Amino acid sequence: MKRIQIIYAGRDFSIGEEDFEGMKAAIEQANRDGRAVWITVNHGEGRPQPAELLIGPGIPVALMPVPDEPPVRQPDGEGTVGTS
Repeated sequence: MKRIQIIYAGRDFSIGEEDFEGMKAAIEQANRDGRAVWITVNHGEGRPQPAELLIGPGIPVALMPVPDEPPVRQPDGEGTVGTS
């Protein structure tokens, strides 16, 4: 994965070049420890602006890995395949 999409307070953010499982584990650990952490993300498209999000217990956040290559629909409409 090259990018992680984040939904936070109903808005879209992203993180580039970050390990999805590592980010998820860090957030889970902070929640287990009962502490909040700041993560640096990008907001906007074209020329994204850096933003800081507070992540911690009781703060809803969704992480979605963005695949390196978008799936390509099969000609018969059945399923998807990678582009490589």
